Amino acid sequence: HTHQSLFTGNSNSFFDKRDEAKLSRIAKLYIAGLMNHASEITVVSNQLVNSYKRLVPGWEAPVYISWARINRSDLIRVPTFKSGREDSVRIEYRAPDPACNPYLDFSVMLAAGLEGIENKYEPPSPIEENVYEMDETERQERGIETLPGSLVEALHLTEKSELVKKALGDHVFDSFLRNKKKEWDQY
Repeated sequence: HTHQSLFTGNSNSFFDKRDEAKLSRIAKLYIAGLMNHASEITVVSNQLVNSYKRLVPGWEAPVYISWARINRSDLIRVPTFKSGREDSVRIEYRAPDPACNPYLDFSVMLAAGLEGIENKYEPPSPIEENVYEMDETERQERGIETLPGSLVEALHLTEKSELVKKALGDHVFDSFLRNKKKEWDQY
């Protein structure tokens, strides 16, 4: 899991004392950016064929693109605020596999979050119920999508991603995709 927050100088840009969850508008836009681009950045955070064997419903790793304050079945979780700890307000992006390259992963996560801020993506409401316990119809009605289910599915989504290409640069983007395609073909 990766914990993320943004600071302006010494001030946590994700903190807002007036919000119930203590999340600022910037934090919510950042969350919306991550959610909007989650599928296309998944191949960077889950780089191996075996990475997708942990992304199955009902296990600890999330597969549903949603966010919440306390629920651990969501892709993005907001840890509980503790009074006097304004600097610790953050979001937890729960998809990355331990085998990912953290430099590449943080690059695409940051790009997705910042795009949410820059383009003012509206986040959906948090899902406080256990998404794993919902049936498919309820998830569809609530607009809850899923992450790619395999390396090749994630690759196809990332190939079309201008965000990932911009975040990684042409050379790294092309090399990364070429290597992941080889890995899939060998599998």
